[in-house]
Amino acid sequence: MRRIVVNAELSPATHTGSAAGGVGHSIAHESAHKHVQGTAEYVDDLPLMPGTLFVATGQSSKPHARIRALDLSAVKSAPGVIDVIVQGDIPGKVDVAPVYAGDPLLAGDVVEFIGQPIFAVAATSFVEAQRAALLAKIDYEELPAQLTVEDSLAAQSFVLPQHQLLLGDPEANIESAPHQLSGEIYVRGQEHFYLEGQISEARLTEDGGIHVISSSQHPTELQKLVAEVLAIPFHLVVAEVRRMGGGFGGKESQAAPLACIAALFAQRNRRPVRYRMPRRDDMIQTGKRHDFLNRWKAGFNSDGKLLGVDMLLAGKCGFSPDLSEGIVDRAMFHADNAYFLNNARILGLRCKTHTVSNTAFRGFGGPKGMMAIETLLEDIARALGKDPLDVRKANLYQPGADETPYGQKIEQHVLPELIERLEKSSDYRARRVAITEFNNTHRTLKKGIALTPVKFGISFTAKHLNQAGALLQIYTDGSLLINHGGTEMGQGLYTKIQQIVASAFGVSVHRVMVSSTRTDKVPNTSPTAASSGTDLNGMAAKDACDKIKADLIAFACEHFKITAEQIQFNNDVVVLGEQELAFPAFIKLAYLNRVALSATGHYRTPKIFYDRATAKGQPFLYFANGAAVSEVTLDCLTGEYKVESVDILHDVGKSLNPAIDIGQIEGGFIQGMGWLTTEELLWDEKGRIISNSPANYKIPTAFDVPDIFNVELFDEPNLENTIHLSKAVGEPPLMLAISVWAALRDACSSTTNYQFSPRLDTPATPERVYWALQECIAFNQPSESKALVTRGAI
Repeated sequence: MRRIVVNAELSPATHTGSAAGGVGHSIAHESAHKHVQGTAEYVDDLPLMPGTLFVATGQSSKPHARIRALDLSAVKSAPGVIDVIVQGDIPGKVDVAPVYAGDPLLAGDVVEFIGQPIFAVAATSFVEAQRAALLAKIDYEELPAQLTVEDSLAAQSFVLPQHQLLLGDPEANIESAPHQLSGEIYVRGQEHFYLEGQISEARLTEDGGIHVISSSQHPTELQKLVAEVLAIPFHLVVAEVRRMGGGFGGKESQAAPLACIAALFAQRNRRPVRYRMPRRDDMIQTGKRHDFLNRWKAGFNSDGKLLGVDMLLAGKCGFSPDLSEGIVDRAMFHADNAYFLNNARILGLRCKTHTVSNTAFRGFGGPKGMMAIETLLEDIARALGKDPLDVRKANLYQPGADETPYGQKIEQHVLPELIERLEKSSDYRARRVAITEFNNTHRTLKKGIALTPVKFGISFTAKHLNQAGALLQIYTDGSLLINHGGTEMGQGLYTKIQQIVASAFGVSVHRVMVSSTRTDKVPNTSPTAASSGTDLNGMAAKDACDKIKADLIAFACEHFKITAEQIQFNNDVVVLGEQELAFPAFIKLAYLNRVALSATGHYRTPKIFYDRATAKGQPFLYFANGAAVSEVTLDCLTGEYKVESVDILHDVGKSLNPAIDIGQIEGGFIQGMGWLTTEELLWDEKGRIISNSPANYKIPTAFDVPDIFNVELFDEPNLENTIHLSKAVGEPPLMLAISVWAALRDACSSTTNYQFSPRLDTPATPERVYWALQECIAFNQPSESKALVTRGAI
């Protein structure tokens, strides 16, 4: 028999060999073939149960008003209508807010945005419910409405108190600096535009409970809120999620109202209920990425090194807090991006507006903070006549005593080496020279290039959310079933968990099945958000594996009279000293000897803390890093442009699945490019959203993908003890797309011989690029240049 020598330094719980398709292999997404064949089941694909009811809501037509009278008689008598509910029909808790109060399931006497649900209808068909909801007669008394960030600032109206980060003495250092600049940028939000819209189905259980099947990133919150709305114990509610057709943060808190309304109708009528939002309702009634108004004042030296920064970040939160505390906090935490600010004050404001309450979106505020510092550094570069890359490199965090404005030390300095490698591999310097020559010889076409970095903190900023659980079961045929608290929205979490479990036992991934996320399997789960899905649930799954393995190894040592060092799990066999057994045979033997073959696992992220009173701490376990070089060509006559090429080098630690990671980087980048270039959220002067359909909201398509699109992984292990020393990959790549926006600004700046960066609010549509070019033309007129240099003030 073959003998395998085991590394004696390994602990008994980590005796793992290779596995077919295990950690580090580029295997396909676990549902890829189902997606291609159309057999992957989403909520609306589930067979309709007999008697299923369908839901629609009646919505406010005013941004801020008191309801004088509500006549629903025509709604109740409409064809197919079975039930109609208003706020007074809710038996339990009315507020379904995720953190702070302010989100009534149905409006009461006052409405606070156009589209706010006032009543809900359950009918025997989707169309009948939609038609009936339009028949209500509502009399309003209109109230004053704040519709913009500027309105909120003028009224000093906020959904939550302000928060400030302070490092050193920024005011004194700005005043004493050789150079000062001030400015501002308005960064618009983004519609999630997931392929599968918001949907939930509620079914009664025989014991008076509710089974909710939903497209949600946060099953535990659904369970909690449904129970509270129905006034029943949590244990009577099961929330289940198999997969989502995209989430991007839009299904973290925004899925809950649909589940609660469906459950309430199911309880009242003793019938199954399905609530699916039409796309237009989804775009009107659910939150988006926050708009941000960013202002700054900075002092710097002749090398472009920052000496002091005073920054204001004002987020457009909408009518309620929702998740805005954490979102604006994360914008503040990332207002430094990759750079040491030296002395800094960062003030975060959470502006109340009478618009839909904005919510989580990939990056969770981080992208908005990064846009402030990247704009500032470009302005500094133009003021000093330097390449923006050189100013960026001059301000990078370096090994030493540098700390963030919130007091966290940077312990793994990845970016200096990563940027140098990308600068060389992309041939940045030679391309910069060639682009400058091109711009000098072409009047109407201009090229731009930019290299921008990303440093993104990984962990929930709410400490208690940094935990996860898992349940592992091994059956006597050697197959394994793992359940965990994370949800699959196409990002490959289930695939990575499958690989982690397979590697733990040295078996093929085909032996491992990942089951639907269910609150009756793993309780009290955190949302799949903050790029932490694999970090948390992967470690929880590994913990469960380690517990069973420890028992299996203890059994094998006693049964075969060998030491732990003589045991190896490898290639679907278990090596036991001088003999080996196929994995199923070994598991069967363990079962016959009464070894436990199921275990729960748990993980909580170590080291993290944040003291809100002092605004200091370590809110992130580590940082994921990356950089991108983008090149664009624009037409100065029209503002139209094309992204010609993109080169990305991104840090994912030791990749669990390189193919999936690269796919996430590509997808995140294109989504970020859409946010910064084509996706324009717009409201009219009355507070009605007018970007409410695919006809007037433009997400990127395959035709927008650059012809040259190179993505490479920066293969360096995480210094922190994460799952197999990997790093999160979900959110950070989105911010690599800042390089596209910077390249557009670079092309515009070329018309001033790179002396001036025009204001380029986002999204940088061709219209905005055109007006930026007009600003450059004005700068070239000496009589007007002085007034244009300083734009905005704190």
